[in-house]
Amino acid sequence: MPASHGHPQRWLILAVICLAQLTVLLDNTVLNVAIPSLTRELHASTSDIQWMINAYSLVQSGLLLTAGSAADRYGRKKMLFAGLALFGAGSLVAGLAGSTGQLIAARAGMGVGGALLMTTTLAVAMQIFAPEEQPKAIGIWSAVNALGFAGGPLIGGFVLDHFWWGAIFLINLPVAALGLVAVVILVPESKNPRGDRPDLLGALLSTIGMAALVYAIISGPGHGWTSGRVLGTAAVAVVVLGCFAWWESRLAEPMLDLHFFRDRRFTGAVAGAVLLTFGMGGALFLLTQHLQFVLGYEPLEAGLRTAPLALTVVVLNFSGLSAKWSAKLGTPVSIGLGMALMAGGLVSIAELASEGYAGTLLGLLLIGAGCAVANPAMAHAIMSAIPPEKAGVGAGINGTLAEFGNGLGVAVLGAVLSSSVAAGRSLSAGLGTGQLVGATAVLLGGLLAAGLLRRAERGIA
Repeated sequence: MPASHGHPQRWLILAVICLAQLTVLLDNTVLNVAIPSLTRELHASTSDIQWMINAYSLVQSGLLLTAGSAADRYGRKKMLFAGLALFGAGSLVAGLAGSTGQLIAARAGMGVGGALLMTTTLAVAMQIFAPEEQPKAIGIWSAVNALGFAGGPLIGGFVLDHFWWGAIFLINLPVAALGLVAVVILVPESKNPRGDRPDLLGALLSTIGMAALVYAIISGPGHGWTSGRVLGTAAVAVVVLGCFAWWESRLAEPMLDLHFFRDRRFTGAVAGAVLLTFGMGGALFLLTQHLQFVLGYEPLEAGLRTAPLALTVVVLNFSGLSAKWSAKLGTPVSIGLGMALMAGGLVSIAELASEGYAGTLLGLLLIGAGCAVANPAMAHAIMSAIPPEKAGVGAGINGTLAEFGNGLGVAVLGAVLSSSVAAGRSLSAGLGTGQLVGATAVLLGGLLAAGLLRRAERGIA
């Protein structure tokens, strides 16, 4: 495989791993539209529904770093294959589940497969493309993320209109089967040539710590931020993650090399990624409520009306335009400009959405353009700051940041909405306030990331 040109079948391989990635991302959102059917047919309680949703996200977010490390050590092709197999098996069990307990267990199993897929897809993309083509490849990978966000409710709504609820899981099976065959035939094996010793304690600590942290975040709005459950789980997360950092600093071959955080490129991209996903995740969560509860759209109609955001990202990234712009502007300016556009879109939604869909559409187009430029640049900055042999860990960090920022954004901006409404303001006004808080977080993230990355490029200590 010539280093200057990448793998000869790299674009076909990218299509395969993007298909696997899309399946995982769709499953993050597709279950939401099936909640009424599950409540009716499985007699699911509110607690059952919460665990059906959370079992998947908790397991996936907790295992991302460990999955990335395993891919680096044992082989990214092997872990990609294992991820597809586990995800397919979990989908089969979920689709045929006869009780809420079976469905929750199946969703947890799917979360294991999802963690392996989320890390290996990006790591493989970094391995098969030459450096000059990596920004475009990551742009396409990021566009698939946006497509998954928009497509979940639409596909779920369509399937439920024609089939029973289990079909939303069984449609994963042909995709998983196709992916398994394609991985065996097309994807080259790659792994860390040093073959670092497995960091079992680090894997255990990171999994428990991240799962506890995400659980505290998603439980906050429902149980109260000062409740014993939330505070206790948050305390466990802080203590365990602190132990993880201490343990990693003592190892000669750590799973997560803490020296990465001394690199301004890495810390700049990390800070920007957290604030970007915080602002965007929370603000888009509020947007779906605005479309349904303020403007009166049905769930499927609301999903269709958020589609322009994803379509903008897809067009700009698949056409290569965003990669060309980033190459001309440079990474710091690309991230700063992209996040400024996203913040402007959120402001547009907050200020104009009450007047109808036109203001929302303008905001969605601005957000889509900003995402198309900023997200790939951010992911590339994180991945390029990490040695190639640690690509799986880099992908795990990127995925963990996205899960953490998104969960925190939904929780915090949801709390802003609740407090605004409790203070006597209208639902529309509360949603607008939450959008403005999200816009501020995104803009600050852009400025911080761009500043740190610019200093790193200039070599300022």
